[in-house]
Amino acid sequence: MSTLTTPDKPPVRSWLPTMLLLAAIWGCSFLFISVGVRELHPAYLALGRVAAGAAVLLALLAIKRDSLPRDPRMWGHQFVLGAVGSAIPWTLFGYGEERIPSLLAGIWNGITPLIVLPIAVLIFRTEVFNLQRGLGLVIGFAGMLVVLGAWNISGGADLVGQLLCMAAAIFYGIAIPYQKRFVAGSSISGISLSASLLICATVQLAVMAPLLAGGAPPAPWDLSIEVLLSVLALGALGSGLAFVLSLRNIRIMGASASSMVTYLMPIFAIVVGVLVLNERLTWYQPVGALVVLAGVAVSQGVFTRRPTITPKPLPQSA
Repeated sequence: MSTLTTPDKPPVRSWLPTMLLLAAIWGCSFLFISVGVRELHPAYLALGRVAAGAAVLLALLAIKRDSLPRDPRMWGHQFVLGAVGSAIPWTLFGYGEERIPSLLAGIWNGITPLIVLPIAVLIFRTEVFNLQRGLGLVIGFAGMLVVLGAWNISGGADLVGQLLCMAAAIFYGIAIPYQKRFVAGSSISGISLSASLLICATVQLAVMAPLLAGGAPPAPWDLSIEVLLSVLALGALGSGLAFVLSLRNIRIMGASASSMVTYLMPIFAIVVGVLVLNERLTWYQPVGALVVLAGVAVSQGVFTRRPTITPKPLPQSA
């Protein structure tokens, strides 16, 4: 706290490089999901992702001679986060990308901050609500309708795919303030917390994937090299490294501010979708994405000029 009793803002250099790296990793993850679901059921793709991420982080723990959390209550919180922050949304994104392009899934991920704010305010009470943030939510909701093409919806796979990706983003919006409220304040290392979360998600998906897929997954040697590399990239980068970086930013910036990484993720998702997968956009999808991001920016006070406080001069000695 400063002498003016207002929270000190973390310096930009402490979080901006991490946020840019996170945006690139998570933005490109939609490409890897799109490739993975060509040969893997979405639940098995999510299982491979969390298992690979857990393996990478456990190896890092061994190298650093760190350990997993010992508090049973922390494991309880990690079990919840494993479901709402990993297992469920990653499976939903897989289902969604069976029906829509990866770049559109990346755009839908951009609504996450709009979900984080009301959840953080109303349930976890880690944020404060005001008129400006309410206006941002209204603008963001209008942008969601534009992305969805609400005036031109006739049902079908495209609508279902978009709704699945929207639901995945909603689960992200629940997980971020939950993590801030119950986990981020712990003194346990980010690697240890991220590893325990992914272990929980692995257990959950190991049980649910065979039920959802209706059988066992294909053998690894029956998969193409592109799919195998996509699973490894999703695990090592999109889960392992990214979770550690995300927790670091949540600790530095808070839940709502750290979720602003989704400002940048759609840019990376669109670029790699167009360049690598030759995907195409309709005009209203990027327009709607810009409206959503404008709503997020308004809700976060990006366009608000904060008054500067000029310190009073000290009295001169006689």
